Amino acid sequence: MNVELRHLRALAAIGDEGNLTRAAQVLHISQPALSRTLDQLETRLGTRLVERTTRRLALTQAGRRLWEHAHRMLRELDDALAEVTAGQRPLRVGFPWAALGRHTVPLLRSWRAEQPATALTVRWCDDPEAALRQGEVDAAFLRLPPSPGTGLDVLPLYREPRLAAVPAGDPLAERESLRLADLVPRPVAICATASTTRAELWPEGERPDTFEVAGVDEWLTSIATGESVGVTAAGTADSHPHPDVRYLPLTDTGPVTVHLAWPHTPTHPATRALREHAVRRLTGRARTQAMSV
Repeated sequence: MNVELRHLRALAAIGDEGNLTRAAQVLHISQPALSRTLDQLETRLGTRLVERTTRRLALTQAGRRLWEHAHRMLRELDDALAEVTAGQRPLRVGFPWAALGRHTVPLLRSWRAEQPATALTVRWCDDPEAALRQGEVDAAFLRLPPSPGTGLDVLPLYREPRLAAVPAGDPLAERESLRLADLVPRPVAICATASTTRAELWPEGERPDTFEVAGVDEWLTSIATGESVGVTAAGTADSHPHPDVRYLPLTDTGPVTVHLAWPHTPTHPATRALREHAVRRLTGRARTQAMSV
């Protein structure tokens, strides 16, 4: 099977842009040439990668999997070539939008103190798992375990409680703690990316109305203005305090587990050192067992 870099670059651009014309512009080739390259790739693989109609273009399931692999392989190649002339690049770590709450700064400071020869860069990701699968980061902290079959190793680190987020002027804000049922009469805002909250958190038949917002800023604004309430992990209260939002303990729902995930074949030589550092700093244990997914 003769698949070339140009085929992977073509699929990566098509998946990124969702449009053949824009993808061709990114690659600085003509649209007919891009179409021929895609046809050639599909013929060599014997499977459809892109569904094309006069109105829309979308990756098939196989196309999306290869699109993610293509991004990772192309980035690894670029990194390898850059390393020849510039030396080892920094270790790239993805954090969710709530980061690790109060643990974030101590973890990063202690890494820089203990590993001065290994630079670490942080990337704040709406979806850190997707960034990891596409090779944008070498490791990522997640509040949801990775999807099965992604070729990632995952290590549970610690658990943090869930909190309710309510408008500061709401009667609920006067309470010391809340139950899930207290939120049911109000709409619940849910972040569209990497959220730990779903309607299924409530018992069937006792679920609130929910709606999605694009990100944390919209989520906070919706709650602060009284449009909704929310449920989140405790780290959000540390990383995103808001004068018009009050965070309260939820007494009848389980905690969220924070994981560290990385590719089964690590993309940076300091991945193991990061894992050991995270275990030591976040759990107080010397070693724990990772799982492959």
